[in-house]
Amino acid sequence: MKVNETRIKGLLVISPQVFPDDRGYFLEFYHAGKFQELGLPVAFLQDNESMSKKGVLRGMHFQEPPYAQGKLIRVVRGKIQDVAVDLRKHSTTYGQWESVILSGENKLMFWIPEGFAHGFVSLEEDTIVNYKCSQVYHPESEKTMAWNDPDLKISWDIKDPIISGRDRKAITFRDFNSPF
Repeated sequence: MKVNETRIKGLLVISPQVFPDDRGYFLEFYHAGKFQELGLPVAFLQDNESMSKKGVLRGMHFQEPPYAQGKLIRVVRGKIQDVAVDLRKHSTTYGQWESVILSGENKLMFWIPEGFAHGFVSLEEDTIVNYKCSQVYHPESEKTMAWNDPDLKISWDIKDPIISGRDRKAITFRDFNSPF
């Protein structure tokens, strides 16, 4: 497993070792001992999977403490632009974002710790995203930040995404008082 740091402290891009052969491939995307060595959570409490059509944008979601979630994101099939926004008010990168292309082909994973808003846009049809969460879903703690917030200026790889009604009612970064 190879780990690359991003310009935002805490966000990591993880490359699992892939073992291809004439039957296909094998990879280990989670190993408690290796994650512990990296200082990452070893006890994930919930696994989620979504399937999205091309152009679907999900995000920017987060849960406030004490239900904040760290997420390990991977794509099983298809391709996404995955984005994390730093909501940690004492961080030198507060309000900045990082973007990573994850795909079934490149098999990269994105570790997003607590204190970040997370979202992605599907760049291919029938994209399947799988993610492990360090905390269970708690609807009363969930918040959504506007994917197209003018202060964040996220450069999405899409112009007119398909979004949910909930994501249309998102808060702005300017109106957000961070609990992180």
